Amino acid sequence: MNLKDLKPAPGSTHRKRRVGRGIGSGHGKTAGRGHKGLGSRSHGNTPPSYEGGQMPLQRRLPKQGFRRTLKNQARRDEFAIVNLARLADFEDGATVDSAALAGHGLVAAGRKVKVLGDGELKHKLTVRADAFSKSAREKITAAGGTAELVTLTVKS
Repeated sequence: MNLKDLKPAPGSTHRKRRVGRGIGSGHGKTAGRGHKGLGSRSHGNTPPSYEGGQMPLQRRLPKQGFRRTLKNQARRDEFAIVNLARLADFEDGATVDSAALAGHGLVAAGRKVKVLGDGELKHKLTVRADAFSKSAREKITAAGGTAELVTLTVKS
C-alpha cells in the first residue's frame, strides 16, 4: 500500500469547517483571513480588473473612438439601402415607393429608403424614396424615369 492509494471510506464526509470559534479550533481570531488589508474585510473581494493599486490596464491604454449617445442616435436617420440593380424587378413605367419595395421583400415595412447607384436601370421608373445618391438620381433620369423625394411631415 502506498500513500497515493489512500482514500476516505465510502460514504464518509468531513464536518464543515467552523471559522472564528476560538483559538483552540485552529481557525480562530482572524478566521483564516490573515491580518489587515482588503482581503480581511467583510466586503473584501476585489474586482477582476483590480491590480493591487497599480494603475489598471484599462486606464493605462489610450482611448479610441467615441460612443454615440442616445440623444445623437435618435437624431441620426437610419435608412434601408436599395441599389438600382434591385429595381430591375419592377416593370416599365411602374411607381416604386417604400410600400412597393416592402411588397417585393427588398426592405422592411415602415423603414426610410435610400436608393444608391450600384447597377444599371434599363427601363423608366418613377422612384419615390427618402434619399438618393447623386449617381442613382443621374441613372434614373438617364433611363427616362423620375426620382422623387418623399418629404415626411413632422407632427407638432
